[in-house]
Amino acid sequence: MACRSLSGSGKTPYIIPMNGDQIANAAFLGLLGVAIAGSYLVANRDSLGKMAQQATIWGLIFVGVIAAIGLWSDVSRDVTGRQSVVNGTTIEVPRMADGHYYLTLDVNGVPVNFVVDTGATQVVLTQADAARVGLDPDNLAYLGQANTANGVTRTASVWLDDVALGPFTDNQIRASVNAGEMNGSLLGMSYLGLYDEIRIAGDRLILTR
Repeated sequence: MACRSLSGSGKTPYIIPMNGDQIANAAFLGLLGVAIAGSYLVANRDSLGKMAQQATIWGLIFVGVIAAIGLWSDVSRDVTGRQSVVNGTTIEVPRMADGHYYLTLDVNGVPVNFVVDTGATQVVLTQADAARVGLDPDNLAYLGQANTANGVTRTASVWLDDVALGPFTDNQIRASVNAGEMNGSLLGMSYLGLYDEIRIAGDRLILTR
């Protein structure tokens, strides 16, 4: 069973270009900074020594504001819904800044965050997520093997009683629990294969039944 991510190890990382709004915002902030600096220079031209010290402080504050705006943009994308249901038959998932697609499914009634991975033949759970959904990782039979970025690791085959995503609920989904370290659970083809169509349009993953 392969367990690799959409942007697998060794591949060129995603580069997220700035869109028109981001460029306009950056230009506005730049002009605002120049205007503030210019007005400060005019107002304090007779006290240049103290002005240099205060200008440095204001510069650090300005950089901090820009960083906060960029951070809030990333945080707001995570806080807002990662997935949406369209017309009751389609799930749309936005691509996140790291280049991955994330979905939150209810597994045995418990929300679990997954990285969408079309290269994984099965759903792969971390031991922590397995325990959250009612499995006992310490008492599973780790008889299988999987190739991961960290090498070959042992896996245990399991069945998930109920898996729900939006309006879709499925029963008895084949999955495995990874005995090694994982950054997160993977949503592989044992679940994704239940959809009639899986496609990428722009920066959105679209699942349709």
